[in-house]
Amino acid sequence: MNRIRCLLVDDEPLALDVLESYVRRLESLELVARCENAIQAFDLLQSESVDLLFVDIQMPKLSGIDFLKTLPNAPKVIFTTAYRDYAPEAFDLDAVDYLLKPIPFSRFLKALGKAFSQLNGPAGLPHPFHAEDHEPMLVTDTLIVKSEKKRVKIPLKDIIFIESMRDYVTIHLPDKQIVSKQKIGNLEQKLAEKSFLRIHRSFLVPAARVNAYTPGNVEVEGFSLPIGRSYRNEVGKVLGF
Repeated sequence: MNRIRCLLVDDEPLALDVLESYVRRLESLELVARCENAIQAFDLLQSESVDLLFVDIQMPKLSGIDFLKTLPNAPKVIFTTAYRDYAPEAFDLDAVDYLLKPIPFSRFLKALGKAFSQLNGPAGLPHPFHAEDHEPMLVTDTLIVKSEKKRVKIPLKDIIFIESMRDYVTIHLPDKQIVSKQKIGNLEQKLAEKSFLRIHRSFLVPAARVNAYTPGNVEVEGFSLPIGRSYRNEVGKVLGF
């Protein structure tokens, strides 16, 4: 089965590094190349087959929007930019999505899901979320998950909160984030006995780290996280509101 062939176009090396790291996390994606400007990308497209473009908007020589206008049979495009102002014009060009920098991996996955929905046709391109699930393990006070083809040991005391995005979770730690192919429900079951509290379909928090709360949200180490309506009664029983 063919993978989704991606081309990255951005004049900022750090932005290219971030996108490349995201693409390489998913076995359903193939990185064709990374280009530092639209002219370089235009030349490459004359000889390479590309399914999906990630394109910055403000670039020297030729903007991402003007670049897209030069392509008679353009691949699907996701714009990446630090500026909100270009969104209307981008979507007029049938962009799949419009990502604002800095781009969280969860937001990248959401855009990728949209791209898959548009690409999934007779060509038989794979869904990027069809990778095999990897069951989390709980050993005493340590959570073990698979991330980037490695087993990673995470002390429970270091977890600030866990965020869900489709079939992935992001485990927020004081100094980094760990992304794993997991259902948040799997982690909820494993961590319930360790006083982790499901407050929303997208969020799981250690009750001990809740600094303040209202019936609508909790504050966890400087983060304000929503309490889902269907979770409010159970959360209220634990936190006491």
